[in-house]
Amino acid sequence: MAQAIALQPTGQYDDALFSVRRLLPVPAIIFMAIVTQVPLIVTLGYSLERWNLLRPARRKYLGLDNYPDVLSDPDFFTIIANTLIITISVVAVTLVLGTLLALLLNRDFPGKGLVRTMLITPFLIMPTVSAVLWKNVLFNPAFGLLAALAAMLGLPRPDMLQDFPMFSVVVVIVWQWTPFMMLILLAGLQSLAQDQIEACQIDGGGPLVLFRYIVLPHLQRYIELAVLMEILFILSVFGVIFVLTSGGPGIQTTNLSYGIYQEAFQRWDIGEASAMGVFAIILANIVVLVFVRVLRRGQAEGVAV
Repeated sequence: MAQAIALQPTGQYDDALFSVRRLLPVPAIIFMAIVTQVPLIVTLGYSLERWNLLRPARRKYLGLDNYPDVLSDPDFFTIIANTLIITISVVAVTLVLGTLLALLLNRDFPGKGLVRTMLITPFLIMPTVSAVLWKNVLFNPAFGLLAALAAMLGLPRPDMLQDFPMFSVVVVIVWQWTPFMMLILLAGLQSLAQDQIEACQIDGGGPLVLFRYIVLPHLQRYIELAVLMEILFILSVFGVIFVLTSGGPGIQTTNLSYGIYQEAFQRWDIGEASAMGVFAIILANIVVLVFVRVLRRGQAEGVAV
């Protein structure tokens, strides 16, 4: 048998192995197509219908009429603005805090393992649980920690969720997602060659020069990856808003995910909810493309400098 295999041309085995390697990803591709594209196609189909679950017998095909109806709603653009404010604020703040924490954890100091575990913990808590903790332990105006501290200082007890709803939502999401950014950037820092740092220090470069010309260019791809992944998750934030504010007061903290939920499961309008879902997909792609262009432009300018 071994002699027979040895006598056959090597090129045939290479072609066979290449064909097998090309077939290996096929099951994963089929699975991804089923779980991503099929729901998208179904959503597009629902968006072309008038289908209210309270009146299922009146279901009928409308064509594209749901899309102008969504765009003619003045609340829709407020919801879009809220979504962008939450996404941009969270990504910007977590990027700064994640970078600072990653730089801190990249150094050796006593208790480094304990500090790293404590900083990662918020990301391991479920969003609804973290929202319940913040709502009752910190933000509650009657017995929350912030209210108690204000009372000790002789100040009026603040009602954060009523007076500063958007700020409160952003703070909770930042607290939860900063460890995610920190972990990715810390992995990038640990892959930085030590000889580059030593060469910069030998040439007289200080901490700012080292960060500007060595560390930041090296982290560029890690930042791009972390930002893109975080954008996709933050655009679909639901649990924190549902628990903290339920989209209120009014619609001050309603984002697209929560707006789609309200349209589908409070007003029972599946057609308009599906149309809003299509707009959410379009918005996600636009935001991702803008961030990619900004990051790549910054990378090109850094190379030019």
